[in-house]
Amino acid sequence: MEPELVEVRDFLAAHAPFSELPRDVLDALPAQSTLRYHRRGTILLRPDDRVTSLIVVRSGAVDVHEQGGGLVERVDVGGTVGVTGLVEKGPYGFDVTAVEDTLVLELPAAVFHRLVDHPNVGTFFLEQQVTRLRQAVESVQVSETGGDVLRTPVTDMISGRVVVATPEISVQEAAQLMRTERVSSVLVLHPDGRLCGILTDRDLRNRVVAEGLSVTSRLAQVMTPEPVTLRPDALAFEALLEMLARDVHHLPVVEGGRPLGVVTSTDLVRLERSNPLYLVQDVTSQTTVEGLAEGAARLPSIVEGLVTQDASASDISRVVTAVADALHRRLLVLAEKRLGPPPVPYCWVVLGSQARHESGLGGDQDTAIIVDDRGAHDHDAYFADLAAFVTDGLVACGYPRCPGGVMATNPRWRQTERAWRGIFAEWIDEPTPDALVGAAIFFDMRSIHGQAELCERLRAHVLSRTPGARTFLAHLTKQAIEHQPPLGLFRGFVVEKSGEHQRTLDLKHRGVGPVTEIARVQALSLGSPAVDTRGRLAAARAAGRMNPGSVDDLLDAFEFIGYVRLRHQAGCVRSGAKPDNFVAPDSLSSFEKRTLKDAFGVVRSAQSVLAQRQPLGLIS
Repeated sequence: MEPELVEVRDFLAAHAPFSELPRDVLDALPAQSTLRYHRRGTILLRPDDRVTSLIVVRSGAVDVHEQGGGLVERVDVGGTVGVTGLVEKGPYGFDVTAVEDTLVLELPAAVFHRLVDHPNVGTFFLEQQVTRLRQAVESVQVSETGGDVLRTPVTDMISGRVVVATPEISVQEAAQLMRTERVSSVLVLHPDGRLCGILTDRDLRNRVVAEGLSVTSRLAQVMTPEPVTLRPDALAFEALLEMLARDVHHLPVVEGGRPLGVVTSTDLVRLERSNPLYLVQDVTSQTTVEGLAEGAARLPSIVEGLVTQDASASDISRVVTAVADALHRRLLVLAEKRLGPPPVPYCWVVLGSQARHESGLGGDQDTAIIVDDRGAHDHDAYFADLAAFVTDGLVACGYPRCPGGVMATNPRWRQTERAWRGIFAEWIDEPTPDALVGAAIFFDMRSIHGQAELCERLRAHVLSRTPGARTFLAHLTKQAIEHQPPLGLFRGFVVEKSGEHQRTLDLKHRGVGPVTEIARVQALSLGSPAVDTRGRLAAARAAGRMNPGSVDDLLDAFEFIGYVRLRHQAGCVRSGAKPDNFVAPDSLSSFEKRTLKDAFGVVRSAQSVLAQRQPLGLIS
């Protein structure tokens, strides 16, 4: 081998992943590579370029910038550039510039793709960021306490035999059967053995006794038809979340349409006394704001327990949201008892993270009211009093008022359905940056109480208009890419520079926030009804708007950042501090620091791709 080729081989052998190659493969690489010299300031790649070779920095350094100008990373001796473009085979999406006189080795795409067939090299290149991030997501969901109660299969929780009946028997016969078998429910079956309904103690109380029905009524008249069911491979946590979301206490476990048994809320409480279902049950039985506040005060310690178990950030956020939903609903019931029935139908809606089922600890209130179009000005006094009662109650329960005034107590956010359509039309048809900064969360809207059809009709109307609103989407895109992840020079963290949270990372507005904003733009551009971030990204993937691998990467980043955020909030609870979203880098382990950088890098790449595909030129 010629001396200059030996020198190249020795250089490659000293840097990963080439150091992992078999000797004969490594020896062949120098002859397959091209050495190129670039003067300082030379542009090696542009965002629209398709990458044709792997670039290895031999001497000097290059900077990788986003299309908008933000620095992604500086690559120095031994580092590589272009992997993403070689793998995805599309426009690279970044500017690569020599920051000093630089020598690079270029390995053709065909050589690169042969190299990744070697296990260690493939892991380093093709899965360098993705695998590290995904493994990190999996590893942080391992229980610290060894407790795995929430991962118990539901089939392990079923006790006793299945108690069944036919739709034709009387309510009295069903009640006698339940008493004899000492169960709180009976499953109702079709003649072929498939499940068609369920009767519970609560059904007997609410649908028979309270309604004054005869005990000779047929079971088919009072049962819950086509009940929500669980798969045999479902876990206790899934059962918990279904019960929280649907406000039910019995879930049949079904295989092939035929019941195997029933999991009850009592089973879950027995399995883990400190689980959130117990708290939600407690909330729904309270008759005073003081009682609700006492219950809400237990939520932080429950979240701390979930963090130390093998629960994901997604699951924990759904639990936090379910408790918040329960508090809202109970306060609204108490308000209506105090004020009397509403003069016209209305719908109480939540916005932002609660609407997306992505709540963390320490969040404030974001609420609004949609009033039926029959509502007159005279009716507003009732809804103003209702909003004041609920808002004050939420403050007592630990949910501070929204600093921006996005609450149903603000007359601006207490409107008829017709008026709401006009407000959304203004945002969509004549968008301005200042207006949309506060309005974006209104596109994350979910019904909590009242006539849900008012919310659903409004959302359907809005979503019918957003796909073609190019200027509106451009403004939302600009917002989504302006909130950059806190990653700076040399992949170092960019901390808050002043104020109360100086020298910390804002994991809400610069971490999970950009992901929710990307997902929101994608969903509104499609007219997708999904509200949660995961559902919106899934819709973008299904519609071909986002690469499937990119969606998976972004979801992993969203999960890991969310987990670190919740873990920090649990730590605040443990130390007696108020939960927030600001994490000091020095408090993170080296594992968390490295993986957060990977996650921030994924988010930044997704922002760059979004900027290329949305019409930002309309507002520049």
